[in-house]
Amino acid sequence: MQHDHLLDILKNPLHKTKVEQLAETASAESFSLKELIDLTFHAEEQVAFRAAWILEYVYCRSSERLLADAGYFLNRFHLQDNLSARRHYGKILALMTKKSAPHAVKQFIEGYKTEQLVDIAFSWLIDDNVPVAIKSHCLNILANLSTKHNWIREELLQTMDFLVDKESVAFYAKVKQIRKQLK
Repeated sequence: MQHDHLLDILKNPLHKTKVEQLAETASAESFSLKELIDLTFHAEEQVAFRAAWILEYVYCRSSERLLADAGYFLNRFHLQDNLSARRHYGKILALMTKKSAPHAVKQFIEGYKTEQLVDIAFSWLIDDNVPVAIKSHCLNILANLSTKHNWIREELLQTMDFLVDKESVAFYAKVKQIRKQLK
């Protein structure tokens, strides 16, 4: 699939089945995931969102396919300011840092300097303008990375205590889940 062709597709509304088809194509072909990652920063918010949605599906379908460009993805993570795209970015990183992530992904994360990712996850977590779905992924990211950075656990517990009354019932339920994970 050519970059221009994909861009034309992304300029129109997509249904889940089309996103799945595009992710399958991106997973199977020699299509550059760097180009797809770049499209998640497109000036048109909907294009960026749709590209991020496809990127998430690529990771879920074939984590090793994204692994080749994982450094590029993670190095640009902090630059994502499109809230719709952030939701997918957060989910991808939550999956990458999960205890049950594929071995190769875990090894990559273990060797990657994750301090900036931790900082951005905390900043998104406390930002009043960030939707709860993104904050939920940030909770997962931080809890998952607390095994690599011991100091996160206490900081995360304090931050959750601070935020729990300010956020929704869904956030409260997620906090309960994260507290169990941190024990």
